[in-house]
Amino acid sequence: MVQPTSSVATWWRQMTDRSRLLLAGKTALAAAIAWVSAPYVPFADAQYAYYAPLGVLVSMYPTVAASAKSGVQALLGLSLGIGLGVAGVTLVLWGVPALVAMALVVGIGVALGGVRALGAGREWVAVAALFVMLLSGRDVDGYSLSYLVTMAWGVVVGVVVNLVVIPPLYLKQADEQLSALRDALHDALVGVADEIEQQSVDATALAASAERLNELLREVDSDVRSAQESSRANPRARRHRGEQRSNDRRLRSLERMAFHAQNLIAVLARLAESGVVFVDADARRYCAASVRSSADLVAAFDGTTAPDEQRQIAEQMLSEYLDALAREEGGHITYRSDRWTVGLSLRRIIDASMPFSGPEQT
Repeated sequence: MVQPTSSVATWWRQMTDRSRLLLAGKTALAAAIAWVSAPYVPFADAQYAYYAPLGVLVSMYPTVAASAKSGVQALLGLSLGIGLGVAGVTLVLWGVPALVAMALVVGIGVALGGVRALGAGREWVAVAALFVMLLSGRDVDGYSLSYLVTMAWGVVVGVVVNLVVIPPLYLKQADEQLSALRDALHDALVGVADEIEQQSVDATALAASAERLNELLREVDSDVRSAQESSRANPRARRHRGEQRSNDRRLRSLERMAFHAQNLIAVLARLAESGVVFVDADARRYCAASVRSSADLVAAFDGTTAPDEQRQIAEQMLSEYLDALAREEGGHITYRSDRWTVGLSLRRIIDASMPFSGPEQT
């Protein structure tokens, strides 16, 4: 059970995060500007100026690219909803009961919201249609035009403020998360080495370690993608091209390491469930040493490569483990051997620490 104090502390930390406070301040500023300036927007009735801050809210996202994209999607959804609402009002004028017309409009609006291409505008189709039917009164055309134009003005203000006032760039946060993933991967491998050194390997503990690693990997992948998105249409990103490429390379290398570490954990868990991990004490000892040296190698990984000395130690430990394994199995190691798969996973982790040779993005 999650402790209330822990939840409150987590919420407070998330609320007071520097990037979140910056977004809150920019959104407040944009909403104020949009509201004050909305009465002067052409083709819009001043009495509907309150829709301008709403336009800011639908467009203000942590990154400039996301703000522009979500703003356009919201306006597209609004346009569809307004058209649907006008059709609903027309049905009422033709004699269709208002309750039936409203239910029909809302149902169609929700169905249109299932179109994924609308993105952030999906939820606005039914809302806009309902607003037109309930709030337009006898001035359907004037309300609909004012609603759309004023919202569009709020979107424009929101995107401009997000672009001009310290456009966010999350490269540092992504770098910190990548370092956290590297440290977590190191800790997971050390935990595996500790398990191997024991007389019996705990399959449940290994599975929990793999799951924690997988969750962190998903979070880091999301953060790196957010950092990449924050660089789009961002004038500040021009001075940080190298950091963007470095983060991308680090993520790909750490993903490879994490994948093979998870495979290593899965194989050891399978061996533990069978009741026999290693028959020979030497093979167990050398395997633990090999995993631990690989963990040290991961800890030394700086994003592009790892120190040659540490890599040589890891390779030597792996060779000693495979030699011990060959002695244990009478020199008949096969690719179907789970103990051989452990060595293969360690080999792949070492390979992932080599200088990255993939294509760089420009």
